Amino acid sequence: MAILAPTAITGQVRYLGVNPSREGSHVTQSVAEVEVTFSGFAGESHSGLTRLSCGRVVGQYPKGTEIRNTRQVSILSQEDLDLIAAGLGIEELPASWVGASIILEGIPDFTLVPPSSRLTFEGGVSLVVDMENAPCSIIAKEIERHHKSVGKSFKSVATHHRGVTAWVEREGKLRVGETVRLHVPPQRLYPPLSAQTPTVGVE
Repeated sequence: MAILAPTAITGQVRYLGVNPSREGSHVTQSVAEVEVTFSGFAGESHSGLTRLSCGRVVGQYPKGTEIRNTRQVSILSQEDLDLIAAGLGIEELPASWVGASIILEGIPDFTLVPPSSRLTFEGGVSLVVDMENAPCSIIAKEIERHHKSVGKSFKSVATHHRGVTAWVEREGKLRVGETVRLHVPPQRLYPPLSAQTPTVGVE
């Protein structure tokens, strides 16, 4: 029995970005298309079947532990980018500054899409949503380079609007302008957590 259900919710790829090396910064370079493999985006510094654990999973593993790479791709919506820019009081927040691999437009409340949802693109690529991304100080510093005394507000303004991380389930070529459809797993609350208030950590 199929457990993932295609929805009527679709969006469009507005931006694709690649960061060749994180030694300088997390800023991405705009590309019109990208080859997508099971390791991630070709030429992207976050690619790889495994990665070293970071502050996002410090509650699960000592920092620097080799783990499966479910953070191959960083995806945000144009709507959330615009909302963050407005909250920071700036005219525009470029996708490259936030290290975006993909910017989508048209999927409402994108950061809140359920974990394990699939994003299936018309060209064949399929990505699995791992979890909500948390605002980090690296991006705040990049914004601060361009807008003095603004970057420090990024973490608070971007919480629940920072998009998601994802990993590749189906390979192919991805292009700007492609349509994407959201597929979701069954949604239900986990009763033992009903009395708890989950929090999103930040780096």
